Amino acid sequence: MIDPLLEIMRRLRDPDSGCEWDKVQTFKTIAPYTIEEAYEVADAIERDDMLALKDELGDLLLQVVFHSQIASDADQFDFNDVVETICDKMIRRHPHIFGAADESPGWEQIKAGERERNGQSSALDGVALALPALLRAQKIQKRAARVGFDWPDKAPVKDKLLEELDEVTAATNEEEVHEEIGDLLFSAVNLARHYKVDAERALADATTKFTKRFNEVESSLTKDMQDMSIEELEVEWQKAKAKLAAS
Repeated sequence: MIDPLLEIMRRLRDPDSGCEWDKVQTFKTIAPYTIEEAYEVADAIERDDMLALKDELGDLLLQVVFHSQIASDADQFDFNDVVETICDKMIRRHPHIFGAADESPGWEQIKAGERERNGQSSALDGVALALPALLRAQKIQKRAARVGFDWPDKAPVKDKLLEELDEVTAATNEEEVHEEIGDLLFSAVNLARHYKVDAERALADATTKFTKRFNEVESSLTKDMQDMSIEELEVEWQKAKAKLAAS
């Protein structure tokens, strides 16, 4: 069933008769759309909308086909090469299923071996630069922890978080504030990791909770929010919290 989609993309990219927009796209111009489609897949899953998920998975597949066609046009690789590469990788990473191993040596151990063979010697190599900053911080910290670069328990992590907060307060210019806020966020991710909390998920849930409470406050007001004091808004906020908690 993939052949019709491959043919559609080939025609869209045809130098003579293709779509003017599709013909000029590059890996870099398409990359933001690829990321967006991945998020829309995650959103459909979060909403448990199977009809939307089917649609969004198709959009994401189109992105793979689009990148593959761009590469094919440049004689670099094609869609079949992409499929062959991922098949080889999955077989290689499951020797207990497809090979002679009695049990898996561990996904991360296999991936570490692959990075080493590819000349990536650092424990932090291979963490994508384009990941959302919070998720990338989490992955970097996990990698460092695997080689022993980690606090032994939560106490010093909490101390470090408070230390970073003090350094934000002590910052004297915008550049220092920028740096210290970054350090504070990085430390907060580290604390979440020590509590075995997914920082990305926790922040997403906190944002959703804030949105629901804010919407409840908005819907209950009889005057413009901008005309209210922060003290008045706090009273309404507590009312919204109590109402949502009881529902």
